[in-house]
Amino acid sequence: MGYLLGSIPFGLILTRYFGAGDLRAIGSGNIGATNVLRTGRKGLAAATLLLDAAKGAIAVLIGAALVTGGGALAAVGVFFGHLYPVWLNFRGGKGVATLFGIAIAANWICGLIYAVIWIGALVITRTSSLGGMSAAIALPVVAAVIGRFDLVVLFLIFTLMVLWKHRENIMRLLAGTEPRIGESKDPGEGG
Repeated sequence: MGYLLGSIPFGLILTRYFGAGDLRAIGSGNIGATNVLRTGRKGLAAATLLLDAAKGAIAVLIGAALVTGGGALAAVGVFFGHLYPVWLNFRGGKGVATLFGIAIAANWICGLIYAVIWIGALVITRTSSLGGMSAAIALPVVAAVIGRFDLVVLFLIFTLMVLWKHRENIMRLLAGTEPRIGESKDPGEGG
């Protein structure tokens, strides 16, 4: 059930429904909020971010309510559903917003620190990918520091997957060519 929830491509659905076209043919082709922002529809980008986060949180909360350990299983399902949705030939998002939802539902302190780092890095660097990756890298560390060792391995796996999905962004960051929010960019650039 978590996988199916995670597989709902909110960015694609919203941009099609509100006449912004096929998101996969815009910018990076990604289905996440950063690419939705490239349509010029800030409201749709915000809605995509919130819905992608909500599906992560909802899956964890439902899974935890149904069975012991169900929250972690639902987290895995929803996260990998978002990254590799069956409906889109397994080409999904990069997981940053969904991971935030998972984190906030699993432990509010982890989720809050994730959000602060994500927004802080985004504001400081104006680089979406750097903000998301910074938050993801911090997440297992925060879980360990607050003594939630049951979450460390799970969050570490998710962090590695976020970094894997951002591998092209990492190469552009190293080359100094990663676009910043608000800058004009070539199609295919960014997150």
